[in-house]
Amino acid sequence: MLIIAKPKSIEIQAKLFRGFSDSSRLSILQILMEGAMTVNEIVEQTGLSQPNVSNHLGCLRECGLVTSQSQGRFVYYELSDKRVKQLLLLADSLLTDVAKGVYECMILEKNRK
Repeated sequence: MLIIAKPKSIEIQAKLFRGFSDSSRLSILQILMEGAMTVNEIVEQTGLSQPNVSNHLGCLRECGLVTSQSQGRFVYYELSDKRVKQLLLLADSLLTDVAKGVYECMILEKNRK
């Protein structure tokens, strides 16, 4: 049975997936799968600039994908829910099967520009 989502539900899902739609944010999420980290630790592991990481963490927090907790003078960021990690692992698994199509889609996007 096909279930059609209501338009409002689709809008909310689109906002959720906005958090996953940028390679820098995905890098941050992948790193946070290992556990809570400070901005400086994330910067060190990703090679992104500190302002860039802070900006993306703000987006990820807004989307509900990460939470932050102050400990002394440091703020630690972590995945908000174990299902975020599960979704990332599921995406990797799915890519195993559909990588060729995704690659071809990327080529089409590149050729349009």
